[in-house]
Amino acid sequence: MSKRKITALYERLSRDDDQQGESNSIGINKIESMLKQPNCPFVLYVGTRKLVKRKEFEEFIRVKVVI
Repeated sequence: MSKRKITALYERLSRDDDQQGESNSIGINKIESMLKQPNCPFVLYVGTRKLVKRKEFEEFIRVKVVI
C-alpha cells in the first residue's frame, strides 16, 4: 500500500476553477469567463480540463484593480 502525499492547496502549481474560486473569493462563473479569453496567461489545458496556474493568476490579480 503506497501513501500519497497530500499537497496543501496553497502549495500546488495549478488548481481547477472551483479550487481557485474558493481560495480567492472570486465566483466560479467569473473565473470561467476569464479562462475563456484568448491568450489567457494563467490557463493550462490538460485534455479538456482547464487548470489555473496559481502563480500567474495571483500576479494577474495583484496588478488589477477591477476584474
